[in-house]
Amino acid sequence: MSGGSPPGLHARRSAGMRMPQTLSPEELQWYRRQTVLPEIGVSGQEKLKAARVLVIGAGGLGSPLLLYLAAAGIGTLGIVDFDYVEISNLHRQILHSVERLDMPKTESAEKSLRALNPHVAIIRHDMPISAENAAGLVAGYDIVADGSDNFATRDAVHSACLAAQIPLVSAAVQLTDGLITTFKAYLGPPHPCYRCLFPDTPPAAVTPSCSEIGVLGPAVGALGSMQAIEVIKEVLGTGPSLSGTLMMYDAWRCALDAIALPRRVGCLTCEALTQPPVTGGNSPTSSSEASSCEFST
Repeated sequence: MSGGSPPGLHARRSAGMRMPQTLSPEELQWYRRQTVLPEIGVSGQEKLKAARVLVIGAGGLGSPLLLYLAAAGIGTLGIVDFDYVEISNLHRQILHSVERLDMPKTESAEKSLRALNPHVAIIRHDMPISAENAAGLVAGYDIVADGSDNFATRDAVHSACLAAQIPLVSAAVQLTDGLITTFKAYLGPPHPCYRCLFPDTPPAAVTPSCSEIGVLGPAVGALGSMQAIEVIKEVLGTGPSLSGTLMMYDAWRCALDAIALPRRVGCLTCEALTQPPVTGGNSPTSSSEASSCEFST
């Protein structure tokens, strides 16, 4: 299903709030290998500089996602996480290092991103997300990318993005498999919502965390990189959007399968666009109770 930038993003830019920002001479050199791409150019790079992207989670998915968004020149990156760096994170959470054990992940992420690209502004949100605060967190951002590891958080974030008419790029990984899609149900049919994909809260018994069943680090890296590409596409309004398509990744087969994700008939969220999350809150990524239907990171 194809689609460009959402009306909300265009409206904010047309009102002067997200107008393209001029690149400095140093930035023109910094992004030279990227601006030669016909899909980007200098004008596209200026759009990236003006964009504000909120990333949920500075873990397995958030690490490559944040690194590539910062390197690509997204002007403002918000990071939401309240967990601390643990040694068991390091095989896949490449933002962090041994020297930063027990450091808040947002702080560690900020250090890595500032070292990578000093032209990018970093905003830390050291807090868990719930149905009560999700709307306030996503406000002021153009796009949200979710790399959280449990259903409650994903449901709350999706509801907030839906209400604010903000595109949501969602990915998840379990074992060696992953999935990625984009949600923009506020555009109306045929765009589906998160509840079209998961109408019911999955039982914890069938959604084990990576601490229980494991996860392949490079597989998480692949999905996080795909998320970065989809975010850049949404900012630029180029290429087909993943809204309405679920991409399934199998690391062992090195295979990507596209599955149609239709708007579900009878979906109350799509019909009303006002249904609140049925659950709320999230838990640290080290918790054995963290779940996803969707997979863990």
